[in-house]
Amino acid sequence: MKKAIMGKKIGMTQIFDANGKIVPVTVVEATPNVVLQMKTTEKDGYDAIQVGYGEIREKLVNKPRKGQFTKAGAPFKRFIREFKLEDCSVYEIGQEIKVDTFEEGDKVDICGISKGKGFQGTIKRWNAHRGPMSHGSKFHRAVGSMGASSDPSRTFKNKKLPGHMGNVNTTVLNLQVVRIMPEKNVILIKGGIPGPNKGMVIIRNSVKA
Repeated sequence: MKKAIMGKKIGMTQIFDANGKIVPVTVVEATPNVVLQMKTTEKDGYDAIQVGYGEIREKLVNKPRKGQFTKAGAPFKRFIREFKLEDCSVYEIGQEIKVDTFEEGDKVDICGISKGKGFQGTIKRWNAHRGPMSHGSKFHRAVGSMGASSDPSRTFKNKKLPGHMGNVNTTVLNLQVVRIMPEKNVILIKGGIPGPNKGMVIIRNSVKA
């Protein structure tokens, strides 16, 4: 059965497994997600549930969203996402999705927004080679050849050039749930996941497991 939940990346630590080996894990705090709306094939053309997560002050919620939360009888939430699951009929409006939805050993995919690194050159962004570092070369960290002047007289598309790096949607596949702590709303996931600490992430069943 497909499962999904939103949470907040807390940071990384390490724990010991049953054999006494150190396992690096990422701590994700996933306070209960609330089902806000049911999408149906008859009305919307597809089956899904709309879920809210994260606290937010009433002052920061616009009127359409306030009406949606009031109709669902749910507190105001900062993030709203839709999950297409196999059987959405098992959920109802106002129901909470908690961390115990997952089990230890589950394979999951983690979606998040990667760390933004600003405007970067080709060496940092694309791992390009630098030029000679002698004083007379005058070519150290430049882009390099951009294309012949006569033919084709242009720069090809998709050439790896300087530009904005990071801050894009990123998914890491086939990570393992190591431990579930329902009393603390915490999931421990083996390995690293996208985004900075305190960033929102989505945990789903692995599509390739």
